[in-house]
Amino acid sequence: MPGTRPGMMKAAPTGDSIFSAVNVAGINLMADLSGALYWSEQQTLIVSDLHLEKGSSYARRGVLLPPFDTAATLARLAAVMSRYNPRIVIALGDSFHDREAHQRLSPPDRDTLAAAQAGRDWIWISGNHDPALPRDFGGTVAEEVAIGPLVFRHEPTGAVGEVAGHLHPKARVTARGRSVERRCFASDGERLVMPSFGAYTGGLSIRDAAFAAIFRALAFTAHLLGDRRMHSIAARRCY
Repeated sequence: MPGTRPGMMKAAPTGDSIFSAVNVAGINLMADLSGALYWSEQQTLIVSDLHLEKGSSYARRGVLLPPFDTAATLARLAAVMSRYNPRIVIALGDSFHDREAHQRLSPPDRDTLAAAQAGRDWIWISGNHDPALPRDFGGTVAEEVAIGPLVFRHEPTGAVGEVAGHLHPKARVTARGRSVERRCFASDGERLVMPSFGAYTGGLSIRDAAFAAIFRALAFTAHLLGDRRMHSIAARRCY
């Protein structure tokens, strides 16, 4: 990126904050408005639950969805990668919607993904939707990855230092007299659950029992993805 050092982000639009600063197990991270997480010190970008080819998976079962989810997801991924220029990318599981999804990628989408991987260390974490990722698809396949005090895996266990996905957290808040529901990062400073990045992915309320099993209480923060900026709100204020 001309004028930008590797690992550094471009300036945010005036008056808007496109990321929330979060700390997990003593490590400073940035929760980006796109739904990606960036670790500046390690020049590492983390995304979770891309669910590529979800549209084609549903079409095979007779549920017709517009076949544009993969292209839209990869375009968003390219945009956030351009912003941070990461050295390492960790795809935190369920990158593909099913075991055969990678075979259904169109040639243009395959080329887009290959271009994103070029010149970077790319790590595919296995998820419950894609437990047997092909090892000749580019990058490295792993069950989990530990870097310093942080462990990156797909399904959260509640361990200290854990960054996980799988649950697709979302939160509902009341703003200016109306109810708004958004995808969010959920973190209590010891662990973090990432939002889904895929275009066709849904979400699970942070008030669900699955989050209580991880955080034990509502003493965590929901970093909501707004229209133009991030919003950090105490979980107890969400519903």
